[in-house]
Amino acid sequence: MSTVFLGTSEFAAAVLERLARSDADRPALVLTRPDRPRGRGRRLASPPVAQTARALGIPLEQPDSVNDPKARALIVAAGQETADDAAERGPQTVIVCAFGALIKEPLLSEHEILNVHPSLLPRWRGAAPIERAIMAGDVGTGVSIMRLTAGLDSGPVCLEASEPIHAQDTFGSLAPRLSEIGGELLVRALHEHPPFIEQPERGVTYAEKISPEDRLLDPRRPAAELERVVRALHPHIGARVALADGTLLGVHRAKLIDAQAAGTASPATGAEADVEPAGVLARDGRLLLHCTPGVLELIEVQPPGGRAMDASAYLRGHGPVGRR
Repeated sequence: MSTVFLGTSEFAAAVLERLARSDADRPALVLTRPDRPRGRGRRLASPPVAQTARALGIPLEQPDSVNDPKARALIVAAGQETADDAAERGPQTVIVCAFGALIKEPLLSEHEILNVHPSLLPRWRGAAPIERAIMAGDVGTGVSIMRLTAGLDSGPVCLEASEPIHAQDTFGSLAPRLSEIGGELLVRALHEHPPFIEQPERGVTYAEKISPEDRLLDPRRPAAELERVVRALHPHIGARVALADGTLLGVHRAKLIDAQAAGTASPATGAEADVEPAGVLARDGRLLLHCTPGVLELIEVQPPGGRAMDASAYLRGHGPVGRR
């Protein structure tokens, strides 16, 4: 069977590696996004899928748009070159995994297109399903193999498998497990051809792209929610907290703590307790974010333009930290 792989991210690169381990499923062509400036130096860098395709020796193209006639012709040509005889030449399976760009007609109708989506559809359709599942406090998620259609991740599903979300899971620990599941499910789908079943109309949720507002740890929100945000965005995007002077401090690791044990709240007297107001406070070499309600200790932080470090090291080098 001739396959063409469309993907961009590290998640997609891991699925591509699994596909390439099987000679029968090794893609004839990989399409990914163009190189983009990245990092503080803003140097051009290739997407993870491009790097993986080169390492595997798979033909690679990086068109500006996969929907352009030239890109579509590349997909057709890849199928013709790998076909054993003229009877096998024609539409082949196109695999999409975390590609990051809209696929439109007529490409949608020209080939069978399978999508590897890291959620149990119809929950968390969209761009950031892993992050949104952790942020929401879901106890589990999974991977679905679906047929790509014009709707946003709304096509019929042929295979799915679940995976628990552990209490300390970050994006960095959960995504590799899901990519391994996705690769195995994809190989099964290519060989077993299971039937496709339409997604139910109930239970649909959308995983919107992570915005700057999503990254900001707002102390007016519960500490438990913000702890999940830190884990959901580590290590690829990163959460941030605003200090009193306007500095946006990156937050890589944080944990929930008891305010009374931290010495930041007075014992209750009567119906109410005298608690610290919301905001960032340094106390005894610790960096604490007082929320509404709860307290989040910032364990590992990163100043603008600097490297990640323990909060205690940050406090030693940056002086007093006021409230926001």
